[in-house]
Amino acid sequence: MTVKDVNTDVICEKQRRFHKVNEIIQNYEAKKENLIAILQRVQEEYRYLPEEMLTYIAITMNLSPASVYGVATFYSQFSLNPKGKYEIKVCDGTACHVRKSMPVLNAIKQKLNLTGEKITTDDLKFSIETVSCLGACGLAPVVVINEKVYPQMTPAAIAVIIDKLQQE
Repeated sequence: MTVKDVNTDVICEKQRRFHKVNEIIQNYEAKKENLIAILQRVQEEYRYLPEEMLTYIAITMNLSPASVYGVATFYSQFSLNPKGKYEIKVCDGTACHVRKSMPVLNAIKQKLNLTGEKITTDDLKFSIETVSCLGACGLAPVVVINEKVYPQMTPAAIAVIIDKLQQE
């Protein structure tokens, strides 16, 4: 394999990888005022916003990479890190904390082998995050998985839910 072959392979791979991003940008006519919608669609497609795609979007839309990165990091809905197919949110607000949400969080981490600062499983099936309030204090402790609310969670109950999701 020659250097030319390697470069051609890299270029072809990037074109394949950015094909969907190009479609999204074209659907929004590459207009600056559609940047947030474009980033939402790209994140929906890839489950996060890879840095190289942010740069590509900026160049394609004739924007500065800093401005695109600024939008992607300003809004909490965007993630620059890979997210799992199932996004698990554990409330650690006062009501949930008092009703033992931390043992639920620890059970999730143990079940998914997430140690230290790691928040996404290697297979990109699960991501976990704590949130200050899910607005369901009367149902504490609360866990939300992909917008579905699971009230009055216990470590045993969340383990069963995760087992079911792992089989999907």
